[in-house]
Amino acid sequence: MDNGYSPTILQGQHTNDDEILAKTPLDPKALGGDSSVIIMELLQRFKVRDVMKRQIISVARTASLREAQRLMRENRISGLPVCEEGRLYGIVSVNDIITALDNGWIEDTCEKHMACNLVVLEAGMPISFALRYFNNYTYGRFPVLDSDRKLVGILSQRDVMRALLYELSVEIRKLERKTSNNVPVHVTGEHYFRREWAVVRNDLSRAGHAANDIKGILRERKVARSIARRVAVAAYELEINICIHSHGGVLVLLISDETITITAKDRGPGIPDIEWACRDGTSTANDWIRSLGFGAGMGLSNSKRVADSFDIQSEVGKFTKVTCTFNLNPPDPADGRAVAPRPPSQEGGAS
Repeated sequence: MDNGYSPTILQGQHTNDDEILAKTPLDPKALGGDSSVIIMELLQRFKVRDVMKRQIISVARTASLREAQRLMRENRISGLPVCEEGRLYGIVSVNDIITALDNGWIEDTCEKHMACNLVVLEAGMPISFALRYFNNYTYGRFPVLDSDRKLVGILSQRDVMRALLYELSVEIRKLERKTSNNVPVHVTGEHYFRREWAVVRNDLSRAGHAANDIKGILRERKVARSIARRVAVAAYELEINICIHSHGGVLVLLISDETITITAKDRGPGIPDIEWACRDGTSTANDWIRSLGFGAGMGLSNSKRVADSFDIQSEVGKFTKVTCTFNLNPPDPADGRAVAPRPPSQEGGAS
């Protein structure tokens, strides 16, 4: 009875950070008015299990195609999984029903005409990964299996869009409340410039975006090149650290009359041994990150080396916060700092 059952399993990333991400709201100040950043955060946060339909309408292998037709009509759907005791055997689509009506085999069993070579998704797969398969295949929905290969849900494009639109509306309301409660802070005798950037987990396509913005800001404010270069190095290193080692976070630039401060704060997984993490060449980057030219283990050590003052705080499973401060009026004009050399494949360095 199992002949012909050969599902294609599209495996996702198995992570244990769901609970941390679910409990960590986005920082509206980090969005900078860019809705695409919010969407990318949501795509990284959500897994297929968070969006899929759990109420599964299915038929047994011995059910007739006419019974499948009735279920599709009553529930206004265009396909049914053929499932018994949680095991997925195939899919019957509305096209199968039309073909059966045209050829007179509408009373045949579903097993006889169901599609068996299936593309299925895993419940723990990130939504950002699953969306690629709606582009790569013409299917309107995918069955979802759990780690035991049992059918636990169905995912359609409509399910994804509904969830994203709802969460976007929630984040917009948060941003509106935050903006309405913002009160300018005035410090006597000093002027402050402050800006934040959201850094999305594993979004290497935008790696260095914040650091480039910071370089432009410092150039416009005519900050000395030697100082601006050190600030840019620290900003880049900390931005990449958030991108490849955390669940996402923010990079903050604060300029006062006397100092420039770069602060990087992320969500999880934290650093168990800070002293070890600040040594040259220590890295927890995976092989995929290294293959892209990142993860050489110089991020924290380079940031510490170029800064006038360096502070790092971390709590395992919760956050890491790194603060680099640069004096705008150093006592010694020769304020350049040596930066450890990088592998040839990397431009500007990575963590």
